[in-house]
Amino acid sequence: MSIWKRPIDLEVLNKTSKNTLIEHLNIIYTEFGDDYISATMPVCSFTHQPLGMLHGGASVVLAETLGSVAANFCVAEGSYCVGLDINANHVRSMRSGHVIGTAKPIHLGVSTQVWQINITDDRERLVCTSRLTIAVKNKKSTTRRKEAE
Repeated sequence: MSIWKRPIDLEVLNKTSKNTLIEHLNIIYTEFGDDYISATMPVCSFTHQPLGMLHGGASVVLAETLGSVAANFCVAEGSYCVGLDINANHVRSMRSGHVIGTAKPIHLGVSTQVWQINITDDRERLVCTSRLTIAVKNKKSTTRRKEAE
């Protein structure tokens, strides 16, 4: 059974990355299933740290991108999701190629969500594992904003 409350279109999703950090790091959404979404990111000069290895911060950007996007597809219209906390364990270094991140939910609650994002290399070896906690917020209606003024 699918967890998504809105349809996912990878082509549209990739177009929303224009002029963002996601585009700068060349993160490309590649796949989704009933309970996951995946994206790739190159391991190259603009994702390296000074020693020529994948920067841990770039991995965290990939993880938060996937978890946040996925979270927003799991809530109904009128709600939106933002990152509340993220942690990451970097378990394997990489110098070239690309990584694949996959986000899956651990908890989909009314006010919070928790996502596990695993980042692997081309041989499916774990490079980084991350856990993202999301806050689920309600959009304020235009009527309520006008009344407050």
